[in-house]
Amino acid sequence: MTPLPDDAWNPWLPAHLAERLKGTSDIWYVAGGWALDLWHGAQTREHEDLEFVVLPESVPAFRDILRDLDFFTAHAGHLAYLPSGSAPPAEVAQLWGMDASARCWRVDMMIERGTPQSWVYKRDPAIHAPRAEMVRRSATGLPYLAPAAVLLFKAKYRRDKDEADFRHALPRLARKDRDMLRDWLDLAHPGHAWCGFLNGHGTGSVHT
Repeated sequence: MTPLPDDAWNPWLPAHLAERLKGTSDIWYVAGGWALDLWHGAQTREHEDLEFVVLPESVPAFRDILRDLDFFTAHAGHLAYLPSGSAPPAEVAQLWGMDASARCWRVDMMIERGTPQSWVYKRDPAIHAPRAEMVRRSATGLPYLAPAAVLLFKAKYRRDKDEADFRHALPRLARKDRDMLRDWLDLAHPGHAWCGFLNGHGTGSVHT
């Protein structure tokens, strides 16, 4: 099966995804920019995709629930069809869900290598935390990744949207979240420019 172009996104809203997943007891949560907006309690910008995260052992169950989508592995800049019933290779951490009838991508299902009790940062397993602290709930009950973890992912690339997300989140970050993000940045990205702002002495533009 041939994938659509990688920019052919018309993602569902988080509430739409939650409605489809409401019957599952497996762990899942919204990640990326949408997770920050669920934390803010309002949409702050347009989102080109919808990322949600599951544990490896739950991939078959979620694929079954979303059986109207065709899934492709997204790895190293390449999309490859993953037949129903096939497990993704161990190195793959993303599956894109294609709505063939609508000719668009709907969701980016990401695979987290943690446990039901512990959230693990995929780029460095030395960074981890209790899942109960890292997966939070919106006012309407949607599970989302805590802002410190979302911003840790965004800190690697510092795209314009990542800088905007950090600027918007910074005034609302609780002290515990600030400290956690700063400590993680010291491990993953020593000397990162955001640390000065998290310490309260950054000046000028966030993007330096």
